[in-house]
Amino acid sequence: MASSSRRFLAGVLFLVAGQVLGTTAQASETRPNILLLVTDDQRPDSLSCTGAKFFRTPHLDALATRGTRFLRASCSNPLCYPSRAEIVTGCTGFRSGVRIEAKFRPGLPYLPRTFRDAGYRTGYVGKWHHSSQPHEMGYDETIGFYASGRQPPGQDYRDFRGEIATGYRGWQFRNAAGERQPELGIGLTPAISSRFADAAMEFLNQKQEQPFLLHVNFTAPHDPLLIPPGTDPLSRVDQVVLPTNFRPEHPFDHGNARGRDELLFPFPRTPEALKPAWAVYAALVEDIDRNVGRMLASLAESGRLANTLIVFTSDHGLALGSHGLTGKQNQYEHSLNVPLIVAGPGITRGQVTEAQCVLRDLFPTLCDLTGVSAPQTDGVSFAEVLRGRVSTARPFVVGYYTDSQRSIRQEHWKLIWYPQIDRVQLFNLDVDPDELVDLSDEPAFANQRSQLMTTLVSWLREQADPVVTP
Repeated sequence: MASSSRRFLAGVLFLVAGQVLGTTAQASETRPNILLLVTDDQRPDSLSCTGAKFFRTPHLDALATRGTRFLRASCSNPLCYPSRAEIVTGCTGFRSGVRIEAKFRPGLPYLPRTFRDAGYRTGYVGKWHHSSQPHEMGYDETIGFYASGRQPPGQDYRDFRGEIATGYRGWQFRNAAGERQPELGIGLTPAISSRFADAAMEFLNQKQEQPFLLHVNFTAPHDPLLIPPGTDPLSRVDQVVLPTNFRPEHPFDHGNARGRDELLFPFPRTPEALKPAWAVYAALVEDIDRNVGRMLASLAESGRLANTLIVFTSDHGLALGSHGLTGKQNQYEHSLNVPLIVAGPGITRGQVTEAQCVLRDLFPTLCDLTGVSAPQTDGVSFAEVLRGRVSTARPFVVGYYTDSQRSIRQEHWKLIWYPQIDRVQLFNLDVDPDELVDLSDEPAFANQRSQLMTTLVSWLREQADPVVTP
């Protein structure tokens, strides 16, 4: 055979092989991958791209530049397990049963199962705070699994102040067989965010022909506040500027006045007690930022970053002295709101939006963005906001905590109702974003109060909320 003929045949075979390989690669890359990152107790104003001067979060800032950042994303129930339940089911706590109790009702849709059934490889890393096990909800693989357990007698651990930790007591890593790994630490450890990132990268570095959904649940910056390795946050205490709405005490019992989170710091709240906590809290957020950067670098090195949807959010915020509170169990913006960044294929770059959404909306939104058929949920897709085609997704959002707190935010108005003590607060967030001026008793705003209350009660009745139904 002449050399020119051999070259021609080789070229044809190369093109055919390339087409076959390209078809296979295209089939696995047609739908975007998903990396869902959820932190714990992270305030919405804790990223430097939000204007928070004390926080240094270059990787998350860069992610926001690549995608869309939300200013008015909210959880619905500011408590760890019910908020995370809304993410994985797309359902309100009233429908799922995970509002006060942690057990799911039967027949619920699950985010991982939906994507697994659509051909995705599903993985889970980090904090597990549900009654079911990961495989029961549709996760194919679990790495870096961290779950509750029993604190061994006489083995208390302490936070950065030397105070005995009351959070995450007894929690431990478990291996693939479900066996506890106490050698990795009992309770939180200073380097735990790095462990989660290592586990996530183990999953991301696997060769996969399917698109993947990897759900990573961090524990930081939840208490106990522990100083991450290689950092010295207490040297920065003098740079801390407490939030404008920092107060010594909350003016009334909001329904969790002496809950565990509220007992982490003494009464009345003082700058001397809270400034060091803010410094360590910031160090923990910055440690998450570094580890998110590692995960994104791993995706970039594998060539999969461009075809991966990245979602970064938290289960709720935290007061940390705002309004005289230290926990998250309240309806103020610092606790009900969450950071939310979405970046990846099809997402408008550099967009900052005031569109309102709640965490359960992530389920239908991710289905929308990937072409996966969405089951019936209580969520509302905000994919068109991400594509830059509309500016709103929900006319209002509702918050709830036990039977003691309800809230509604519609446009720039916010109403908080405390059913057990028959008290209402009304705020104009345009002129009072720190929620310091209660307008509920002002005659000039009686109509606004009435309209918001009517809308709120109507929504709660649709949910069969026991505070408004017999």
